[in-house]
Formats: sequence, structure tokens, C-alpha cells
Amino acid sequence: MKRLIGFSVSVLYLALAGCGEESDELPVDGRDFDGVEYSEPAPYTGKVIDGYLNNARVWLDMDGDSQFTPGPLVIELDNGAEATLASGEPTAMSGTGGRFTIDISELVLPPSVGRDLDPRDYPLHAVALPGKTLEETRNGEVPVASAYLMSAPPGVRNITPLTTLARYRGVVGLGSFLETPSGVAASLADLNLVRDYILAQDDRSHAYARALARFMASQIPEAYNDLLAAENSDGTERFLSREAAFLLGVSLIQNAADVIAVVDTAAQGDFANVDADALTLPEVDVELSDPVLLTGQKVYAEPSNQDILPANRSGLQISAELAFDYSESGRLLSVSANGCLSPSMPELARLIGVNGYMANLHTQWLPSAALSEQSRLNFDEDGTDERLIFDWDNRRAYFETSTTCHQYRGISAGSTELGGNAEVTYSWTKDSGELAELVAEYGTGKTRTLVPDMANSSSVFPGYRLSEQGSEVEAVTFAVGISNCTPQEDAVGANQVVTGVQPYQFSGYDPQPEGFTDTVLEFDRREFSGPEQPDLRLLRYGFLDPDRLGLDRVNGDGSFEWVMNYPTAGGPGFVAEQPNLIRDAYLTRYSAGGDCGREFEGIPSSAYARVEYSYQRLSEYLVELLE
Repeated sequence: MKRLIGFSVSVLYLALAGCGEESDELPVDGRDFDGVEYSEPAPYTGKVIDGYLNNARVWLDMDGDSQFTPGPLVIELDNGAEATLASGEPTAMSGTGGRFTIDISELVLPPSVGRDLDPRDYPLHAVALPGKTLEETRNGEVPVASAYLMSAPPGVRNITPLTTLARYRGVVGLGSFLETPSGVAASLADLNLVRDYILAQDDRSHAYARALARFMASQIPEAYNDLLAAENSDGTERFLSREAAFLLGVSLIQNAADVIAVVDTAAQGDFANVDADALTLPEVDVELSDPVLLTGQKVYAEPSNQDILPANRSGLQISAELAFDYSESGRLLSVSANGCLSPSMPELARLIGVNGYMANLHTQWLPSAALSEQSRLNFDEDGTDERLIFDWDNRRAYFETSTTCHQYRGISAGSTELGGNAEVTYSWTKDSGELAELVAEYGTGKTRTLVPDMANSSSVFPGYRLSEQGSEVEAVTFAVGISNCTPQEDAVGANQVVTGVQPYQFSGYDPQPEGFTDTVLEFDRREFSGPEQPDLRLLRYGFLDPDRLGLDRVNGDGSFEWVMNYPTAGGPGFVAEQPNLIRDAYLTRYSAGGDCGREFEGIPSSAYARVEYSYQRLSEYLVELLE
């Protein structure tokens, strides 16, 4: 039988396998159901509760997508056969007292097909319809102002904000609150999360439930709310993806503690008189598209067989590991390093241009690497050595270090511990929503300022002008846009082919090295996953950084280039809706580019550094935080 995947059955849920008639005497495990064996097409009954909700849409979510699915719906059985539900998922509207009765006659199967489908194997869902669903209160029936989606663990027939919280804790493998009495669980450990708290006159559970319902309603997309509020809506409309519904559930788990704390503060022990509508609850945006995000980088910049860089590619050892931390909306909050970071103002400017929402960069976080030997020394000691923290509301970012990795750039750690004054403070201004200026203020008093120069620029590598103490020290400018070409005959079908070039001027650091000429960005502009996706894989760019020569083990003339490699289309690591995610990158000596149309040589024999990228879906990342 097709069942909800990933549900962790707790002791609490196992106790709910039976059912019993409604009674004023509630069993301690919250079952107010009878013990019917559903081999006959008896109605499946229950309640929808915030207060009791009349005229809410209820359904058995048999395909696990958290939205009502109309018929015909095909269910795969354990025996490999298929059962077709002509009417789709069993559904009903709730009535007085929040009661609902679902016709499950289509779950009875011919013996030749297989065993009957048991409704207790599937979670119930309910959606409150704005302006139509009526909440029964002490002051009469009140239309709900905003939509919200609730559910219950399989076999539980009360659908409430608390059963929603219990179900999603089970889905992500956290078990019931009774098993983990800490944090938010401590507030709920002595509560029965699945019973009718109104019938039980449990004012505390009711206050928590009403506040959680308000929080859930605040996260429903406005377009979905408007759809459900439309005159002809009956709650069967499909809007949320499976991933979006799951992310809403994860957000509920993450923020339940804060919501409950607000209720506790307001109640001061008197939960019966808490006005949930007057509470100031957390406001949390959720990115419901569930994008793939960069969550880690491993930097290999420690030569194993010699004391100088560049070194043989295979001889580079790990020197730093970076972790990228996000909000539920997919906004970058911080970058932490075991070892050393190498903050890049042009890359910070790109991130600021999308307000911190990494997925909107398409190519996420162009590579950088610290080449100091101190990076490996710090990496060998556990803990966070450097971090970059973003304060998006105040347009600030802070770079903190406890290392000596950046002394050659004039950055000295103020302490051997993080958490004091930042060594570099970044601030920015915008004009008509676009970045106007990014300023870096160093603890030594030095100031660097980046001003975008967007003429003929692409989103993946925009132009800029960088000044120090008011004098320009570096600039990247473009006189023309990207020129496209077709693959050469011997490059057709190759994983990476130069099919776009854009010459640019890299100014500063005069006199420039003799070999630093013919600077050209190289792209692979072939279509990898459909015309609706951006086809702009940056393969190579060169730059000057003579300050790196201040490191004794770095050889060269101060000219470098990054070469990037991407997953094969359709292969491991490839994301069809985000085809421009870098797999790995190498920092090498600069060399002039070749012909447009050639197969791209992305793996050098020697390099200063290699950077490996790792990614996760936002939902996967958030679940790991919960665990």
C-alpha cells in the first residue's frame, strides 16, 4: 500500500491505532474514537479544531502531497497491484462542533485486487477557508480571517494545530514531545497533543493551538489565501507543492517554541483569558520553492609534498571547511570557517544585489581561497576560526577572525576568540533597489569602497570599481556584451564547451605582469535543462592580486585565474531547475584563453587551491537543523 514516507512512529502514535466513541471521559492517550475495524465501508469521523471549525475542507491525504487530489487517483498496493479511487481522496466539509464524516466506501477493494485500504494508514488534512470557515467561540461563530492548513498523524482523527505540530515532528523523525522533554517540548510534555482540548476544558492547549493557528496562517502565500477566499472556492483547489507544504510544517516546528513562549508570557498562568489575536507573534518568511542552496565548501590549499604554491593538483590537502547558514526564506545568515575565509567584495556585492537570497544568484558564491599556511594550522584545531555575519535589516556584514591568515592584507585579529569587535565591517547603500556602494571599514582605519559598473555586465560577473582611501586600486569594466559561438566539431557532446566569450578590462596594480593580457570571460551557454532556465555557466576568469605574493610560499607574478567545473547534464549533482551550480573550482596561474567553441580544459595539472562545493535542498538543510 502507498503510505506516507518518512513517518517516525512514536509510542504516542502507536497508542492511537484504535478508535472510540466521543465521551466526556477521555482516555489518557487522547483517543475519543471507537474500536471499529474498517473492513466495512463505515464512515470515517472526526473533528477539526482551533476552536471548533465549521465548514472547513477535510480529506485523507493518500498520495502524501498535503493537497486534495481529485479522481481518478491510482494507489499502488503492497502486492504490486493498483487500486483506482474514482472520486479521488476521500473528503468532506466539517459541520457543527467541527465534526466531519468522510465516505470511505471506495477504500473497499475486490478481494482479487487486494486488501481494503485502511483510512488509519493516512494522515487527515484540513484547510480553513477565509471568510467561509466559521470558528465557534464564546461570542458565537466568527469567520476565520486567513487560511491555514492543518493535519494529524495517521490514525488520529482530531485535526488541530497541535496535531499538526505532532505530525511534522514525526515526519522529520523527532518523535513525540513526550519523548523529548526539552526546549519547546518541556512546555508541552504534560499535554495531550491529539485530544479534543475544548471538550477536555484544557485552556492551556487551546491557547497554544490558537496562537499556532495564527502563526500558520501568517505563512500561507497571499495568492493561496485569495484563491481559497474566492466565491466559488470549496478548499479542493491545488496550489501548494508537496515541498512547500513540508516547508510550512518544518517552519512550524522551528518556531513553535517562540510562539508558545509568547503565550506563556501573556497568560501568566491564566490561559483561559489569553487573546490570541492580540499576541505579537514571530513573523517568519518561508521560501516555498525549496531551492538547492550552497551549504558547504572544502578548500584544498595546503601543499603536501612541497612548501610552495602552486602545487601538483593531487598533492593539495584540505586547509579549510566552510559552512553556509540560512534562514527559512533561503537568505544567507552567515558563513563560518574551520580554517580561513577569503572574503571577496565583488562577490559580496553580487549577494547584496539579490538581498542575500543565494538561490537567486544562479551561480552561487564564486570561489575564493585563503592561501596562508595558517589556514591549515587552524583547521587542524576543532572549532570556528572565522565567520562572516550578515545583518540584512541594517545593511551590514561583519567579518570576524581569530587567526593570522590575513596579516599580509593588513587585517589583524583583535582576539584569539570570536565574538568581539569585527575586524572588517561592511556596509552598503542602495539606489532604486540597486546596490550603489559597498564600503569595507577595517579595524586599522583603512577603508575600501566598491561601486558597481553594470555597463554590458552579466549577472554572474558584473563590473565594478574598487577604491582605497578614495583612490581607485582595481576595476573590472566591459566595453561589449557576451558573444556566442557554436561548438567546434571535436567538442560537440563534451561536458564543458566554451560557447560564449566576453572581453573585459582589469585595471589597477600597475605595472601589470607582462603575461596578463587578453582578459576574457569564458562561458558555456548551451541549453542544459530547457529554455526557461538561464544558460550562463561561467568557466573561467582572470584577475590580479599581488598582495598574495606577500605570502612566502606563493610563487608567481600576481596574476591568477579561477576555472570552474559543473555537473554533467542529467548526471550526479545536476539540478535541472538550477543548472549553473559549480561542482568544483581551481585557482591557477593566469593564461590567455583559447578559441571560442573549444572543449574547456577545466582540470589543471597544478593549482594554488581547489574548492569543492556541496549543496542541499532548503528543506533538507532545515530538517538537519532540527535534528
